[in-house]
Amino acid sequence: MESITKNRQSPEVLRAMVERAYGAEQVPTGEGWASELGHGWFNVAYRIRLRDGADVVLKIAPPPQVEVMTYERGAMSIELKTLELIRTQTSVAVPDVHYADQSHELCDADYFFMPYIDADNLGIISSELRAAERNAYMEQLGAANREINSIRGPGFGPLAGPHDPSWRRVFTDIVEDVLVNGERRGVDIGWEYDTVRAVVAEHADSLDEVSEPRLVEWDLWDSNVMVRDGKIACIIDHERAFWGDPLMEANFTGTQLSAFGDPTAFLRGYGHPQLTETEQVRRRLYCLHLMLIMVIETVYRGHTDTKQYDFARPVLDEAMALLGRTSQ
Repeated sequence: MESITKNRQSPEVLRAMVERAYGAEQVPTGEGWASELGHGWFNVAYRIRLRDGADVVLKIAPPPQVEVMTYERGAMSIELKTLELIRTQTSVAVPDVHYADQSHELCDADYFFMPYIDADNLGIISSELRAAERNAYMEQLGAANREINSIRGPGFGPLAGPHDPSWRRVFTDIVEDVLVNGERRGVDIGWEYDTVRAVVAEHADSLDEVSEPRLVEWDLWDSNVMVRDGKIACIIDHERAFWGDPLMEANFTGTQLSAFGDPTAFLRGYGHPQLTETEQVRRRLYCLHLMLIMVIETVYRGHTDTKQYDFARPVLDEAMALLGRTSQ
């Protein structure tokens, strides 16, 4: 996917990164040793073949001069921390980190190397699968997501802090950051920004039920799942994690918004019962937050087509209607 956040580097810089990470003897020569992996939306990622023939992946954070949304600042540091938490506290398969560099000596942003995962991206092959095959994968994903959510945090908020005992305070601040981002760039969300603020405030008491901070991936869509031989081989892209309410996870979205597909298999694998009335209200708030991001980020990413915006805008209206607002 094309985005102005992708921090592409020259072959010379890529070779210097390889040398720093793996040593001079692994620096590739000739042509065809680096190719961009184009499926991601935020970081640039390269598949690189080292001189000994091993394939690795290099991820590079956005350039500092490109404005990102507030919650995306320091995303690569979040990913590195999340990988460590999942690797040390669960059995969920995630990539190893071969080398990480936050010095900004070789390029203007953080980067890290990890092994290349020789598997299929579930989001890409999903349309080719039989329903039973896709459901089996989604059940596995539900179980993996529950295990990730079993990791307890010191408080709600960013992994690195500050932490807060109130999920209501943290989540409403998260939404406010998104709204301020949209206002600053003049993004047309189809609603007065203060109307959205009022809707969130009207239903914020539903957030008080959440008392224990858990590790939330938030961005764990099927496109971040690598599969092989009927099993999940690895889960990738962990840069949006935080301590929060597990109900905010991506695959609960379909419980309220049909545009995001049937969540039945995921819920079965997760072992989550039918949502209570209060949980449904919370999930609707989380849907509203998601749709605000999907609309507003199109400006921050510099999208050259309107496909995502055109999808997200009417679904944002649907999220507002679920929370009792059908007009300004």
